[in-house]
Amino acid sequence: MANVIVIGAQWGDEGKGKIVDLLTEYADVVVRFQGGHNAGHTLVVGDKKYVLHLVPSGIVRTGKLCIIGNGVVLDPVAFLEEIQTLADLGVLVSGSNLKISALTNLIMPYHRELDIAREKRKGKGKIGTTGRGIGPAYEDKIGRRGIRVDDLFNRQVFEDMLRENVAYHNFMLENFYQSPTFSFETIRDDYLRMGEALFPFVDDVVGLLDECDQARRPILFEGAQGTMLDVDHGTYPFVTSSSTVAGGACVGSGVGPTRIDAVLAVVKAYTTRVGGGPFPTELTDAVGEHLSKVGHEFGATTGRARRCGWFDAVVARHAARVNGITGLVVTKLDVLDGLETVKICVAYHRNGRRLDTMPANPAILDVCEPIYEELPGWSESTAQARRFEDLPQAAQNYVRQLEILAKLPVDILSVGPDREQTMVLKNPFEG
Repeated sequence: MANVIVIGAQWGDEGKGKIVDLLTEYADVVVRFQGGHNAGHTLVVGDKKYVLHLVPSGIVRTGKLCIIGNGVVLDPVAFLEEIQTLADLGVLVSGSNLKISALTNLIMPYHRELDIAREKRKGKGKIGTTGRGIGPAYEDKIGRRGIRVDDLFNRQVFEDMLRENVAYHNFMLENFYQSPTFSFETIRDDYLRMGEALFPFVDDVVGLLDECDQARRPILFEGAQGTMLDVDHGTYPFVTSSSTVAGGACVGSGVGPTRIDAVLAVVKAYTTRVGGGPFPTELTDAVGEHLSKVGHEFGATTGRARRCGWFDAVVARHAARVNGITGLVVTKLDVLDGLETVKICVAYHRNGRRLDTMPANPAILDVCEPIYEELPGWSESTAQARRFEDLPQAAQNYVRQLEILAKLPVDILSVGPDREQTMVLKNPFEG
């Protein structure tokens, strides 16, 4: 059986949660390997809707082992609230079906305050973060002052690290940002209490995943956000603070790259992004309004409206290079129903030159103009199609053109939010 990575190939919000949920039928283990509760995956199963932020999407299926890897930054408040919300929906989460790596870094209250204060200070130049402390938590991790889950279970170590961190961050909050500061005692007591609740979930994830791989248990690695938000390969500085590309799955879980068999990249049939930053195909006209309204383009985590535009094949080809993609998943094809024509960005135009690849400097993207290829649209609904051949001919042609321009096969096609509204043209777990 195969080990498969599922990542986003655009700016996130591509519908990865539904695809991971679908593919979990064939996997025994589902691993979340980066990001924090700034991500949101929405699953629709029958008449129930689940919005997940930290817990892997496989949790709604019985008999699956879900894992939060060391590449994630974990807010224990958000985590404990999420598992309670799931319990209220009838999904039982315990240490038997969910594990957290002992090496996972924690988000602390001062991280959240720093995140908000920085965005406020930047004003119009703000990045558009969720204000949930993700970036500052990763900074502490790289600065080697981060507090990890395992530190909660050694009180003296935890207190020493926390005391130093509170003093360090309080100084910045008070003297540079003129923002509220934090009490060492309050954070200590709160986190030691939450540590007791986290303890049943904590495990040696690297060892556990190795055992699963040796036993030939198929593993599905679930990414958050998308390639264009990668801290190295995205539209820097308008990016997230983690590695969202396929290589991040190995770093963020402790599984070596030779153990990976396939990389699936999820794209919408159009393009969206949340927050600031360049977006060459953005539409502010009636078509953009159609995509936003019909596609219900609001963030699952923040509720913020997403910016909408035509499909960008330059972005797709860039994602193919940096991820080693083996197949595409196209979601929300049904949102294009009813449009007279549909467009695909095939290249960019800048200073009289055609650019077929992503500019090395992402800032250049902001001044690039899209070069479009226009195709006939379709008036028929695609939502009821269950085979590729059931789609209107114009919709089939559109998907085939995406394959040609992205230079990748479409393995899975989605025409609605429900599990059943999906066509699996090639199953990555079947070789």
